[in-house]
Amino acid sequence: MKKLIYLLLLFWGVTNTNIMAQGINQDTTKRYIKIPTGFLMVLRQGDDVLAHLENLANQENIPSANFSGMGFVNAKFGFFNFKTKEYEPKEFKDVELASMNGSIAWQNGKASLHTHGVVTGKDLKAHGGHLLAATVGTGSVEIMITVHQQKLERIKEEPLGANVLNLGN
Repeated sequence: MKKLIYLLLLFWGVTNTNIMAQGINQDTTKRYIKIPTGFLMVLRQGDDVLAHLENLANQENIPSANFSGMGFVNAKFGFFNFKTKEYEPKEFKDVELASMNGSIAWQNGKASLHTHGVVTGKDLKAHGGHLLAATVGTGSVEIMITVHQQKLERIKEEPLGANVLNLGN
């Protein structure tokens, strides 16, 4: 009996760790609803914003979309260095997400997000750029996702070294 309980606890721990590693909380609160133009998503404290958007794209088989959002986050922005072809990151804790905009497309069979945002601190100074990561802080994040009918792909363009939305040219 002790072995069975141990195995169940071990299985629960592994499952829980995998779910949390994906940035998806275990609570069963609904995170999005379908609306005529797409989806409305409301994320809660601790939720990984980009992971939830990617999961939505996969679960709902979204061909392409644009999204906008606002709320409270811990965010990591990056400025793309064209010489090194890498983002130079900077993190901001406990800030208000004044604006977030982005697009959903596909690349190599996976959902591909391109997200930018602006955050402000208590001093109301704004910081922004390419959003590399965001976790909901105290409060929530509301996101409106407008779905498009055409499936769009991102293609890495050289020598730019960046993924660019391809319009089928």
